[in-house]
Amino acid sequence: MNSDITLEQLLYTARRYNASDIHLIAGLPPAWRVNGDIILAESSPCTAEELSRLAFDTLTPVQREMFDKDMALCYSLNHEELGRFRVSIYLRNGKPELAIRACANQLRTRAELGLPEKLDTLIERPSGLILVTGPTGSGKSTTLNYMIDQINSRRRCKISTLEDPIEFVHEHKMALVVQQELYSDVPSFSSGLLHILRLDPDVIAIGEMRNMDTISTALTAAETGHLVIATLHTSSVVNTMERIVGVFPPEQQAQTITQLANSLQGVLTQQLLPSIDRKRRYLAYEFLSVDGASRNVMRDGEWHKLYTQIELGSKQGMCTMDHSLAQLYEQGKISYDTLLSNATYPDTIRQRYNRSGI
Repeated sequence: MNSDITLEQLLYTARRYNASDIHLIAGLPPAWRVNGDIILAESSPCTAEELSRLAFDTLTPVQREMFDKDMALCYSLNHEELGRFRVSIYLRNGKPELAIRACANQLRTRAELGLPEKLDTLIERPSGLILVTGPTGSGKSTTLNYMIDQINSRRRCKISTLEDPIEFVHEHKMALVVQQELYSDVPSFSSGLLHILRLDPDVIAIGEMRNMDTISTALTAAETGHLVIATLHTSSVVNTMERIVGVFPPEQQAQTITQLANSLQGVLTQQLLPSIDRKRRYLAYEFLSVDGASRNVMRDGEWHKLYTQIELGSKQGMCTMDHSLAQLYEQGKISYDTLLSNATYPDTIRQRYNRSGI
């Protein structure tokens, strides 16, 4: 890599090729993720010295102090022409490297994103907890921002967000929107969330529920008249329930189960999958809209039965991951291999399409 190359040039290239991410790794040329695939630049490899310059030149003294303390840093970089980027700096072999996410410059519609129609009904609820889950890069932040924008467009209320970092800046529409960023505005998710509760919010959006304190405060806020929307790194509805309850010590788990059963409104688990021609990605999802039957299952802590509740709730807009994947396959959007490798029950998929021997 040319030692004179700037971060701005890399950002321009990302926007030009509609890349979702930039990866800068010592010993390799710059890499872009385009439609889910990693593509290496035809240039010389990045050196550790070049990456140190790119990583640290734009940091404020406070950000550099946070990096030195935590050995990692995530922050938002706003370019007046190119828009907003999420920059993550980490260490490998004691040297800094970078992963940069290109944030959306404008929000897409529910249909464009491929989200379930029932999601628009959930966000009309005055209180409760809505969870958006999935692995890194599955579009959780995009869905979270879609929901914030929909509420902002429909309700005269106050929306407070806590993000790491802010990926999309919302203008005030019908609602007041106050967005706070980790380390720039608050020292931690848990302390920031406690402070937000004193600011008279109607809706609280949490970039990620990372620990027991944050989860506990979010559950309490959802029970006490706030609509709380949060993301979580879990792979299914059942896994989400197990993860939330599991972060608490055994003596607190019964109370947590009760809080979940009382406050949870819905869970959307996401995957972004490559199209057959690998020119775009499609959203596959598992969606639980909590009703009386699923609340009873939750009160008993029988998480595995929630999968059956989702299957039974298809007429109410619920959907299992395998059903969503099968729809994408039957519409010619994803390949059979993609369907099978991402299915919850691949043997059932093989039987469904009479391909047991494959």
